Amino acid sequence: MQGDGKNRLTVDIFGQQYRLSGKASVNHIRTVAGFVDDKMNEIANGNHRLDTAKIAVLSAVNIADEYFRLRQEYEELLKILQEDANGKEIE
Repeated sequence: MQGDGKNRLTVDIFGQQYRLSGKASVNHIRTVAGFVDDKMNEIANGNHRLDTAKIAVLSAVNIADEYFRLRQEYEELLKILQEDANGKEIE
């Protein structure tokens, strides 16, 4: 960790080295980079003719899709919890 409070580390994503920095823990940064690497390899293994840029874009689209689905599920769960809490207050 540097004096600016950021963690820095080098990660390997799809065969390329990237120097990442952020306030998140080193373990978190490593986990996120591993997730991206796994997703890119998954896309590449199913589409051998795609170049790296297209693999990266398709990986980003897949990750964004997962994010939006999870966000929707989260919002639906919050709504259920709020409705349940409101129902209990009435009783």
